[in-house]
Amino acid sequence: MKLATLKTGGRDGSLIVVSRDLSQYVSAESIAATLQLALDDWDTIAPRLNALSEQLNNAQCDGIQELDIQALASPLPRAYEFLDGSAYLPHVERVRKARGAEVPESFYVDPFMYQATSGGFLAPLEDIPVVSKDYGIDFESEVIVVTDDVPMGVTPEAAADHIQLIGLVNDVSLRNLIPAELAKGFGFVQSKPRSALSPVLVTPDELGDAWRDSVLHLPLLSTLNGEFFGNPDAGVDMQFNFAQLLAHVTKTRPLCAGAIMGSGTIANQDTGRGASCLAEKRMLEIIANGKPETEFMKFGDRIHIDMLDNNGKSIFGAIEQTIVQYQLS
Repeated sequence: MKLATLKTGGRDGSLIVVSRDLSQYVSAESIAATLQLALDDWDTIAPRLNALSEQLNNAQCDGIQELDIQALASPLPRAYEFLDGSAYLPHVERVRKARGAEVPESFYVDPFMYQATSGGFLAPLEDIPVVSKDYGIDFESEVIVVTDDVPMGVTPEAAADHIQLIGLVNDVSLRNLIPAELAKGFGFVQSKPRSALSPVLVTPDELGDAWRDSVLHLPLLSTLNGEFFGNPDAGVDMQFNFAQLLAHVTKTRPLCAGAIMGSGTIANQDTGRGASCLAEKRMLEIIANGKPETEFMKFGDRIHIDMLDNNGKSIFGAIEQTIVQYQLS
């Protein structure tokens, strides 16, 4: 099934079930008012939502309406936790190589991860407000999973069963603010503003054979200002799958229902597939020519992120956002 959230209904929106072709929806409020409430009691609520999804896709229920992506909030307008990994080895290797450093041996067995901003997510078609273009504005096209309650000390094998929903994220980064923050040795704060999730989240069964071994095996397409930017395959070169990432973070703590785990920027060894962020492209330019040629995003620039099935149809709906200047009051 496919789930989304309408902007109506208060701060956390109203839960809806969306048709497989993303053209129609039906309210799920009689089952769970919000997606977070559904996740809090997933074992009980999910079968009822799934039954409603089947009725919707077979046109066997009342209240079916046409879907307007503009009317959607983030599927989870806010979440208790958002953890972001850096699971794609080619991306890590290029970042290090561009600054003359080697990938630490520990990375091959111990993933990079940080606690990301989760107090609010931008809607999938909402503008990205930034105070200054000098911050080095960048997009990052990634895959995410959403969990039910995950116990502390879970094994990767057990963690896989706690992945309930899958989607996309534009993990916005302010690259020019990152070096000073990392130099403090205490992680990201100012350099990681709010991100945007895809219009819908889907259950693993909707993806068929594309979801296997806790990895999504499809290309992730990024288009910048209407021009192709990259479509690296999310199923290739992922050093740690999502179950392993979840096992890593729960080594010392549980995760509550509605926790979001990001894959990190999708990157392949095959550079012919383009990139999933501007920093990646700039790194390749530095490696090839000694300096970057591509600029970071400017006000008015537009990023489009989507993933298509084998029939060329959007699975999660597209994230499409424009950079705008935020006016300080």
